[in-house]
Amino acid sequence: MKFLAAITLAICLVPCVSRSAELNLATLTCGKYENEVLPAAASNPVADSLNTVMWLFGYSVAKSGGHIMYSEALAPFGFALDNECKSNPGEVMLEALTIVKPETKDPLDLANVECGSFASRHAEFARSDTESANTIMMWLFGFSVAKSGSHIFDADSLQSFAATLLAECGKHPQKSLLDTVTTLKVPKNVKASTPAK
Repeated sequence: MKFLAAITLAICLVPCVSRSAELNLATLTCGKYENEVLPAAASNPVADSLNTVMWLFGYSVAKSGGHIMYSEALAPFGFALDNECKSNPGEVMLEALTIVKPETKDPLDLANVECGSFASRHAEFARSDTESANTIMMWLFGFSVAKSGSHIFDADSLQSFAATLLAECGKHPQKSLLDTVTTLKVPKNVKASTPAK
């Protein structure tokens, strides 16, 4: 699948998803993001700031009303968010995310990807490059949380989200990835994910 290969090139050095505290985007200030969340990777080997940025990226796209994944936009998005937060440390993350816009190179419209195709490609990708596969799933996780109306990021829930998404793709392989991720029910506390009824 073209987008998986492109994203792999863009994020080939991304570390594994880690266990971390929940982040409430409604109360997380840019200053705290800059001074505590991002530096966590240096002071805590289980922290993963890159996957946090990937989640925020997916969340931002969904909140803007979009449904396009841009394979080369993670680094520019992260730098733009960093610049916004350094300029406005008192701004809450929800506001910052509405200001930062992704670059629009190499678009992948989630509406044009069948869920079953994504699931099989994801399984192959996870065997060859687990870290990057998790990072793509992190983008989808952020996107889904935004679509659910929540503003809580809990990295510990990634695996349950991924299992639920892949199970739904198995049940409805011809449904678009966009429809599946959009209708996947993610509770407000993001502790467990179950399909929408």
